[in-house]
Amino acid sequence: MLILSRKEDESVIIGDNIKIKVVSVDKGSVKIGFEAPDNMLILREELRDAVLVENKKATNQADIKDLRELHSKIKNSK
Repeated sequence: MLILSRKEDESVIIGDNIKIKVVSVDKGSVKIGFEAPDNMLILREELRDAVLVENKKATNQADIKDLRELHSKIKNSK
């Protein structure tokens, strides 16, 4: 992990097209701005983790009939 110190209005560049800027610093909180290509998904970690949990729940609730039907549809679409 790379750890950097940045002040308000300072930025970090990742690759050629991602910019992370410290927008403001307040009591125990930092606001960060992201500039990235539109096709790049940017999520808060806790949101990503919640989606992963829900996806896992959804797959555990699928019964064998649903899975066979999905398999058949995928197989026939090729």
